[in-house]
Amino acid sequence: MLTLEHVTKHYKGSQKGITDLSLYIAPGDIYGFIGHNGAGKTTTLKCIVGIQGFDSGTIYINGIDLNKEPLKCKQQIAYIPDNPDLYEYLTGIQYLNFIADIFQVKAKERKEQIQKYGEAFEIIESLGDLISTYSHGMKQKLAIISALVHQPRLMVLDEPFVGLDPKATIILKDIMRKICKEGGAIFFSTHVLDVAERLCNKVAIIKDGSLVTSGNMEELIKQGKSLETIFMEVIKENNANTN
Repeated sequence: MLTLEHVTKHYKGSQKGITDLSLYIAPGDIYGFIGHNGAGKTTTLKCIVGIQGFDSGTIYINGIDLNKEPLKCKQQIAYIPDNPDLYEYLTGIQYLNFIADIFQVKAKERKEQIQKYGEAFEIIESLGDLISTYSHGMKQKLAIISALVHQPRLMVLDEPFVGLDPKATIILKDIMRKICKEGGAIFFSTHVLDVAERLCNKVAIIKDGSLVTSGNMEELIKQGKSLETIFMEVIKENNANTN
């Protein structure tokens, strides 16, 4: 579904970014991406969805090279940033129709999708209002619905649960599970380790732009340790090895 092969991206005048990153997210995976602030999580996600280029390496979406056929790749992806930057001069429904137009979603299908997810996230009655009047949580819900309207095969999410109320969080988790059960995949970053432990079947830990460890969640925690404990142990061990 998603393959990163030796991807490197460094920012000019800085060592920040990612170095020689390789990952594979298979159909059916809910894959957690974990690291401290500035570790390279958002940089990785932006490279995957084509928002920014990368210096070397290759990214494949369903076997398609992102650099060679970016449009075909983006047609299969949905991306939700950590802070949704929406067009606030539009109403909610105008924004959703705008996104549906971009992905060429037919009228009947988009109406059904908007109705289904609008009801699930309880913002149907607010879709006629300007986005500028929305709270942060409502904007997050609208961004999620816009990401789902074209029924993507791969969802790339940056801290997707931030700003969501408990009910919306549960609904999003259920949607993520359903997408993966139907053969899609989820790759998302999070700081909430207990959520990742309960939700993900695979996880990767990144530090200072480099992959520290990755694997099946069950194998990582099979010794009775929590993901939080493993994260701290891995980071400390990596620090010791680099000093």
